[in-house]
Amino acid sequence: MKLEHKNILIIGATGDLGAAVARRLNSENANIVLVGRSKDKLAALATDLPKSIQIIADINHEKDREKIFQKTLEKFNQIDVVINIAGLMSFNEFILETDEITNSLFQTNVISPMLLNKKIAKHMIENSSGSIVNIGSIFGSIPFALFSSYSATKAALKAYSESLRRELEGTGVNVSYIAPRAIRTKFNSNAINEMNNKFKISMDDPDFVANEIINAIKLGKKDKYIGYPEKLFVRINALMPRLVDKALKKQNQEAKQFI
Repeated sequence: MKLEHKNILIIGATGDLGAAVARRLNSENANIVLVGRSKDKLAALATDLPKSIQIIADINHEKDREKIFQKTLEKFNQIDVVINIAGLMSFNEFILETDEITNSLFQTNVISPMLLNKKIAKHMIENSSGSIVNIGSIFGSIPFALFSSYSATKAALKAYSESLRRELEGTGVNVSYIAPRAIRTKFNSNAINEMNNKFKISMDDPDFVANEIINAIKLGKKDKYIGYPEKLFVRINALMPRLVDKALKKQNQEAKQFI
């Protein structure tokens, strides 16, 4: 897919990864719609992207999902690509995690993107073209201790993406699931960064990940796992999960000191 003049909706545009994706799309001369909850952050990002459209919205609210959909169509009349980046993280023992946090993770990481995609998918099917891009995580395929809810939400997003892709086969609408490994962003707490440094867990630069995402969209990739050897471990965990249990046992116990 050539991205020049394509109308592209970025959900979660004000985060480090979302902003990197937006800047990369700007270099492709795409028509960009930036969606975020913070007026100030959107305005700051827009200074580098003067041709972009900004929509202040929280995808967890139905009226805001409708606002995103309607305002984008008012401006461009067609949505060619939606990139779902918005998300929440929780790093804790699951038994200590509050019910509110668990619910929030599933709402933001899974349910709200699904409900927004439902609106957009109907529109794309009518136009016989479009691309829905869901940004997941390696944790969706290699669930880590102390990230139970986060891993579960990304696994759910992965399954949803695969199912929807099969459902939309032949409609002209592509569904992609792209799973980065750890990214060096403010999304990570200090505790997570300390743990990653302790165990020498690689973290990619947002600009690198953004470039990988854009290339995957241009090539029409169905799935993409970013980072080696993590994408190899995805296959190992699928085939021999008990082997991964043993390999991570010591690390899982030591990781609790960072909570």
